[in-house]
Amino acid sequence: MTNIVASMAGSVWKVLVKEGEEVKEGQDVVILESMKMEIPITAETTGVVKKIHINEGDFVNDEDVLIEVE
Repeated sequence: MTNIVASMAGSVWKVLVKEGEEVKEGQDVVILESMKMEIPITAETTGVVKKIHINEGDFVNDEDVLIEVE
């Protein structure tokens, strides 16, 4: 199991995947918004999205778990 974490504090602008969906290493899975900039968060490994811990509009802090990939 691999956790995809926030690289910085910001608002969740867009969740690009769904639970049960296959993702590939390097694929954008979440877009954070901070100080009017969009920051893509990518999968670090190939696998299946097991659980999404956030919703669009949520505020997250640096290192918060966003998605679990198995």
